[in-house]
Amino acid sequence: MTHARTTDEWGIDATWLDALDEEHEVAEATIERLRAVIGRPPADLDDRAPIVARPGDVLEVDRASVVCEDGEVRHVDGALPDDFPLGYHWLQTPEGRRRRLIVSPGRCWLPEGLRAWGWAVQLYATRSRQSWGIGDLADLRAVRRMAADQGAGFLLINPLHAVAPIAQQEASPYLPATRRFRNPIYLRVSEVPGAEGVDLEEDAGRALSAGALIDRDAIWARKREVLMRIFFAHGGGEAFGRWRAEQGQPLQDWAIWAAITEEHGADWHAWPAELRRPGSPALDAYVERHGAVVAFHAWLQWALELQFTAATDGMTVIQDLPIGFAGGGADAWTWQDVLAEGVSVGAPPDAFNSHGQDWGSPPLIPWRLRDADYEPFVQSIRATIAGAGGLRIDHVMGLFRLWWVPSDGTAADGAYVRYPAEDLLDIVALESHRAQALVVGEDLGTVEDGVREAMAEHGVLSYRLLWFEDDDPAEWPAASMAAITTHDLPTVAGLWTGSDVEEQREHGTGTDEELERGRASLLAHLPGLPEGAPAAAAVERAHELLARAPATLLSATLDDAVGEVRRPNMPGTTDRPNWSLPLPVAVEDLPDHPLVQAVTRTLGDAVGGGRG
Repeated sequence: MTHARTTDEWGIDATWLDALDEEHEVAEATIERLRAVIGRPPADLDDRAPIVARPGDVLEVDRASVVCEDGEVRHVDGALPDDFPLGYHWLQTPEGRRRRLIVSPGRCWLPEGLRAWGWAVQLYATRSRQSWGIGDLADLRAVRRMAADQGAGFLLINPLHAVAPIAQQEASPYLPATRRFRNPIYLRVSEVPGAEGVDLEEDAGRALSAGALIDRDAIWARKREVLMRIFFAHGGGEAFGRWRAEQGQPLQDWAIWAAITEEHGADWHAWPAELRRPGSPALDAYVERHGAVVAFHAWLQWALELQFTAATDGMTVIQDLPIGFAGGGADAWTWQDVLAEGVSVGAPPDAFNSHGQDWGSPPLIPWRLRDADYEPFVQSIRATIAGAGGLRIDHVMGLFRLWWVPSDGTAADGAYVRYPAEDLLDIVALESHRAQALVVGEDLGTVEDGVREAMAEHGVLSYRLLWFEDDDPAEWPAASMAAITTHDLPTVAGLWTGSDVEEQREHGTGTDEELERGRASLLAHLPGLPEGAPAAAAVERAHELLARAPATLLSATLDDAVGEVRRPNMPGTTDRPNWSLPLPVAVEDLPDHPLVQAVTRTLGDAVGGGRG
């Protein structure tokens, strides 16, 4: 059945299809509310918004000069030459109008014939005996070395983006304060420049790992106190000064925001009025008074850059880009004029959640994003893709449309708002090309027609899960990353033993009938096991099935490989310690773990050694 899509000039869809292909109408009150939030684009927007093109494309402007990124001036008349340089340029028309010209290769970077297997790592959970309560960048380095020794070709890690540096630490990696800077809680304190000259009180730090859960509040309090002492004793010297100057205003804005949060809280809306706008004269005065704290937060990012580079050296590490960021956070403060006020991003009701979902992040207004030369999107992609050779875009369907939820309604009261997907995908392709980084799009759940075709056209790998796919893994597409589960879904051991259902029952995520039906549905994807087989056998069987997939990338979670029964996150729960469960096996013991070795053999054999 085909459905005509009715999208108004604000980009709002009047109807939407659910997973069963049933059409629903959006309430008129919702449409009116969202129109008011979006506002009417200026009449001349199409004359000043960026042109996103590829070499050889015909442009809608004649006789224009282009100032290229490298300063060279080129002249174009009607079409871009086939050899036109890729990048972010400025086009100047004879009438004096200046607009951004973004020239993209159109396809993401992907080495010919790549086929590799790798580990999906929740870094915070991956602790060693030297960790201070949380897996850190030195632990990532150890896992990367293990993976290289095993013949793995990549790691996939949870988002490492920064949260507010306050006493109450945000646990979810998918609700960061920024998508451009990293979280200093992941620093290995003893390896920060200058640490050798300070009493680190290592025993007190390592004691933070004694608890059954990851206590981010206690960990950050301890790390911040010691890091501050290192900073005031060492300061980073000339190397930090040069790096800070190179990063420019974006780093300074982040550091200012972080400093203010320590005094006035994590939501910029609640700050004194004079501090609520970047670039205001009052901020200059604030920096004069609090320059050392601002410098400290910039220095933390320098230390993170050094440790992240060392941790990922020589291996593709696929970094995860969340769909959004906290509404009171640094990116929201920096780009407040581009954000929609009074709405948040979520998902409509579906088979897995009858009430829909509200993820809590404010969306970017599509026309304002264009009017901002796509800069908020460019910076977020560039920062997250940097330095490690891979990017996973969470909820990649959000490049096409997002479900907007009015703040005074439920998730069921929302509507889809359209985004300029072709431009956004071309920007992703350009950043991928520049960083020599492959790109995976998380296209799970309800995926409308045309999305996967557009991903394939742009060289974005699809994401296929054993738990979700009805086809035999041997039939899955080659242009994909194949996996068994994700951080939001049951582990193999949790599913097989029934403990995941028991935990869901404990937290009231469904009726007994719904939970058992869901478990039976997932178990149907794990055939060929005798009833009563041990959990380890189920884990091995799942990876044997995964190994049949012809996918470019085969991804196994460390959680599955150590037989963990608890999933990292259980959506819809607030009384569960989500994102705070440490792996039951220390990093040092992973290489010799029998199940880790079994998974390594299975996937290594599947890709012929695992090296891309």
